[in-house]
Amino acid sequence: MRICLFPGTFDPVTLGHTDIINRALPLFDKIIVGIGVNSSKNPMFSADQRMEWFKEIYKDEPRVESAVFEGLTVDYCETIGARFILRGIRFVSDFEYEKSIADANRTMDRNVETVFLTGEPKYTSVASTIVRDILKNGGNASPFLPEAVIQSLYHNKKG
Repeated sequence: MRICLFPGTFDPVTLGHTDIINRALPLFDKIIVGIGVNSSKNPMFSADQRMEWFKEIYKDEPRVESAVFEGLTVDYCETIGARFILRGIRFVSDFEYEKSIADANRTMDRNVETVFLTGEPKYTSVASTIVRDILKNGGNASPFLPEAVIQSLYHNKKG
């Protein structure tokens, strides 16, 4: 079984994230969205909220699961039996950064391979950092967000 980990903070989940997952589905038997807990980051949304968004978005796709993890990504891969790490690339600068991480991960565990997918051009400008800034300043971030996130933020007023 080809199990893939898609790690990130996903704070919040954007259309750029779901684009990468949707296009990776034909490549893997299971994609586990790993919501990393990073002590140096102060997220806008709780890890549980981010996990719930993925559960709602992929409620009809049993091959996509979400989980929260701490520690090294390669260690978590071993825990869940993942042989692949999925990463999305928007710009050349993303690739340079992501390649250095992939090289370090390969050095730590040669059984785990990183797979890069480039984002659709229409999602290139969609970054969680920008979306958080829009939300913090009372703007409408809906064009960048999946429907489940929009419903949660603008209709249920939770998060």
